[in-house]
Amino acid sequence: MDQRIIDFIAGLRAAGVRVSIAESEDAFKATGCIGILNKNEFQASLRATLVKEANDRPIFDQLFPLYFGSGGPPLLNLMDDLSPEEKQLLAQALRALLEQMRQNEQRRDMQQRQRGGSASAQNQLNNLMQLLQWLLQGQNPNPEMLDRLGRQAGVPRADHPFQQRWLEQRIQRQLGMQLLEQLLAQLPELLKQLGMSQKAIDQLVEGMEANREALAEQIAQQVGAAIARQRAESHRQQKQDGVDLMHRPFKNLSEREAQLLRDQVRRLAAQLRSRAALRQKRGKSGVLDVKRTFRSNLIYGGVPLELKFKTRRLKPKLLLICDVSTSMRAVVEFLLRLIYELQDQVASAHSFAFIDDLEDISQNFAEYPADVAIEVVLTRLQPGHYNTDLGNSLNTLMQRYAGAIDHRTTVIFVGDARNNYNNPRLDLMEQIKRRSKRIIWLNPEHPRQWGAGDSDMPAYLPYTHAIHRVSTLAELTVAVDKLLTTP
Repeated sequence: MDQRIIDFIAGLRAAGVRVSIAESEDAFKATGCIGILNKNEFQASLRATLVKEANDRPIFDQLFPLYFGSGGPPLLNLMDDLSPEEKQLLAQALRALLEQMRQNEQRRDMQQRQRGGSASAQNQLNNLMQLLQWLLQGQNPNPEMLDRLGRQAGVPRADHPFQQRWLEQRIQRQLGMQLLEQLLAQLPELLKQLGMSQKAIDQLVEGMEANREALAEQIAQQVGAAIARQRAESHRQQKQDGVDLMHRPFKNLSEREAQLLRDQVRRLAAQLRSRAALRQKRGKSGVLDVKRTFRSNLIYGGVPLELKFKTRRLKPKLLLICDVSTSMRAVVEFLLRLIYELQDQVASAHSFAFIDDLEDISQNFAEYPADVAIEVVLTRLQPGHYNTDLGNSLNTLMQRYAGAIDHRTTVIFVGDARNNYNNPRLDLMEQIKRRSKRIIWLNPEHPRQWGAGDSDMPAYLPYTHAIHRVSTLAELTVAVDKLLTTP
């Protein structure tokens, strides 16, 4: 328990609560006197010794159950309440519904394969059957099972509370919760047709709903506790390493730190502009064109009296396609600030933002300064849960704005390529690749995360000419510098 209290204090500090060593000692003394048998008194003793300001109280209340919770309520065994005949009817109904869902998923699977997408229908059904077993027999998944699901969803790399809800949904999706919704919508009617009493049907459905909520709570506690631990570890590591803001991941920035970086963007843009201008000046002189030199000097008997040079156009023509969903907003904000501070270094910049569909935001930057334009765009495009759809956004791009892409255009995607299992529309990526000069992808996720869960990054890789990780302002600055100087 002592170690858990130490971890809890570290979690509070990582979340911004100031806890001194003396206050930590007071907490140990108080819990040592009161004990841990009465949970309310235990919680009150920690709150009284560790929380000094009213603003810190919600943080304490949020973190306490993550470190000292029971892991969620137990699931109830619903099969105990059914007679042998009712169990047979339930088994018959589930077999029929699962077979029907299997056929539907296979058809959808085949359509996705034809469109170039990934398919996982059988896995989804296998997960659904496991989920049904837990809900009907009252079996909570063990911590090892939840850890495995969490790893697949990307929980070990999450260290900010805003990622919690998103990760919970990804785990629930892996478990087949969406298919369960479809099944529960049809199950009562089918059981009624088979002859089960309405009372037994109502009890069964209510029990499954209650168990589903208990399972969701267990997942939420598991994910929340993991994020709190990782946040505390990240905070401790940053203090040890003395990491400056340029190398601090965007997702870990406080509002004050983000504002400091916004102020630095203008200075960074000035540095990038000077370097780009120097390269451009060198590029104007060009490199020796040997073939043209020999051809033009044939009249002098092959003696190279007149030298010919190759000149290069260094100003790129950019088309930005930015994912502005929750996890991407900070990256997009700083990228747009940099690009629009460097307007004189690009021939043109046409910008689009998307969550579930594409929107042209170039006009916003034409009308307002970058600060105002970014706020207008991010306010207008509010993210929801699980609604990112790059495939649909690509469809809108090619239907309405295909003329904006030509052989001089560098297309830049800014996003984590998480497409919520929607069709990635690789056919449209092929068209964009053919029409454009090159495709660059800026992704804040570590390459280890590509392909995990709903990530379509491996599928998009063959269509990109370069991909850069941009989880910090330092990485983003290097990527933009390469962008401006690569012919």
